[in-house]
Amino acid sequence: MSDVTSRPLGRADTAGSRATTRSTTRRGYSRDTVETRLFRVLRWVVIATLLLVTLFPFYYMILLSVRSLDEVLRDPGTLIISPGELDLSTYAEVLRPGSEGGQGFLRFMANSAMVALGTVALTLLIALPGAYAVSRLRFFGHRQVSALFLSVYLFPSILLAVPLFVFFSRVGLRGELVGLLLVYVSQIVAVAIYMLRNYFDTIPVSLEEAAAIDGCGRLGIMWRISLPLAMPAIMANALFIFMIAWNEFLFALLFLIEDRDRWTVSLGLSQLSGSIEVPTTVLMAGSVIITLPIIIVFLATERLLVAGLTAGAEKG
Repeated sequence: MSDVTSRPLGRADTAGSRATTRSTTRRGYSRDTVETRLFRVLRWVVIATLLLVTLFPFYYMILLSVRSLDEVLRDPGTLIISPGELDLSTYAEVLRPGSEGGQGFLRFMANSAMVALGTVALTLLIALPGAYAVSRLRFFGHRQVSALFLSVYLFPSILLAVPLFVFFSRVGLRGELVGLLLVYVSQIVAVAIYMLRNYFDTIPVSLEEAAAIDGCGRLGIMWRISLPLAMPAIMANALFIFMIAWNEFLFALLFLIEDRDRWTVSLGLSQLSGSIEVPTTVLMAGSVIITLPIIIVFLATERLLVAGLTAGAEKG
């Protein structure tokens, strides 16, 4: 009797468990499918939205710069133009020297390039050993040094502008690109040391200890071990410094306003934007010209900005 009754119950339990498993599997598969498809669509929606918000202003700026002024005044909202409507004369006017009736941006870009590249080289030359020393050496107050470095940014630039202007006027560097370069270095080196110091802290000390056991000195360890591993941070700081020096306006205005031949691109663009006689197309062409070097530098150094070069460098 018990055997007869137990067999159907066992089959029912087995069938019920199978049905439950199939139902659960179907529900789980369906939920996973919905989530996968939903996130797949949302991912492209987010990417498209970010690209639109980021690239559309730059696209419209380029579009205005390659159209004639008459076409822009007639229909400023056009987003697509034919190849026959392209007009590159605005770029020629922007780059042409002022003595020939142009805006002289080629000279401005050369000045900005010298100042920006010199600022990058001199700042890194000072910041790299300084950041390494703060990170690795133990001395009185080494933990408070980073806070002191950041305290430089507690003071707005306008407060430092007047004393720096007076000082460089008395030493004869006002109106010189070298004086502007020194001002930029003094403003940027503190935050560069702070950022590089944080990256040097992430490099395993055991790698340097192994090099020291092999007979490498402190400078050799820094040159052969620490700097190659810190290359992503170095390139990121170099790009950051270059962007600041390229786009800075206040100190360039104070130091270089009297000599047009020494102007930087920020001063040149401010002249275009503040002039009633300059057409909008010329202003947009100047904006494109000063933006392109930043984009080119970023694309050229993108490969070196990837972090994680120390992954797997230490065993155990």
